[in-house]
Amino acid sequence: MNIQTIYAVGRNYAKHAQELGNDIPSEPLLFHKPASAAVYAEGQTIPLPFDKGEVHFETELVLRIGKRPSQGATVDELISHITVGLDLTLRDVQSELKKNGHPWLRAKGFRNSAVLGAWQPWMGYESFKSQPFSLEKNGHQTQHGTPSEMMFSVERLLAELDEWFGLAEGDLLFTGTPEGVGPLVSGDKLNLLLGDQDVGRITIG
Repeated sequence: MNIQTIYAVGRNYAKHAQELGNDIPSEPLLFHKPASAAVYAEGQTIPLPFDKGEVHFETELVLRIGKRPSQGATVDELISHITVGLDLTLRDVQSELKKNGHPWLRAKGFRNSAVLGAWQPWMGYESFKSQPFSLEKNGHQTQHGTPSEMMFSVERLLAELDEWFGLAEGDLLFTGTPEGVGPLVSGDKLNLLLGDQDVGRITIG
């Protein structure tokens, strides 16, 4: 499937914001990654820029926009597919950028920083609200969450993205990560789970 703009929301799970010592935002903290950052998790080994500092994993539900929004369009009309992804972050770089009040692009938009599992058909918004997702790292569950823990709903996120930037078919939305993020090292094996369904695997190179 074609990928246009990759949008993401930071600190959408309160416990994740707290574990990093960040304030709880009063409005969605939006940022983006270039489409060139995307890589599908198909069992391969992916290289990461460890020479630039620690790389942290953030496991998220990812939504694909299936058509350009129209007046009054519902979430179910806009979203075509869902998967689990990893918003990989150069944490040392991000900390320095934040300290200087600079944009996060270097920390969030590097090659292979938007890992995507296999796309699954959208299950409908009511089912989505309780959809569990998780990450297994080296055979052990490291992160687990459900959309019910989100501070900002998908309706609000999509409305704000369309108002400010204009959503289009092929845009992706990383919806935020629960607590449990941490650093990766070469050789780590990661397994992305949507409920109990394995949607992607990678090894860190």
